[in-house]
Amino acid sequence: MAIFDDGQPIFQQIAHMIEDDILNGTYREDDQIISMAQFASTFQINPATVVKGIALLVNEGILYKKRGLGMYVAADARKIILSKRRDRFYNELVSKLLDEAEKLDMTYEDVIDMIKQKKGS
Repeated sequence: MAIFDDGQPIFQQIAHMIEDDILNGTYREDDQIISMAQFASTFQINPATVVKGIALLVNEGILYKKRGLGMYVAADARKIILSKRRDRFYNELVSKLLDEAEKLDMTYEDVIDMIKQKKGS
């Protein structure tokens, strides 16, 4: 059973888990994802919560429904997820990192050196 983070609504975490599965190749274009009932049972959560998480992905064009068959991965799902996450990465992490570096009188080179040092360890 997955451990959910109290800092984010469970339905958003469900959407994120499915996105991760698409990014890491567990699900590919036109693959059927686990059913909502199976998801709810596996993670012991309310089926309505699963529906809400999957609805997010449908609204973003990442998943689509085949009537009577279930939910499937859309053709451009991986590209949509990468674009969305790269934007979030830049806006939420990189921008804040550079703002904080500026407050600390660090140059961009200092930041890059720290990243290289971390990657090497």
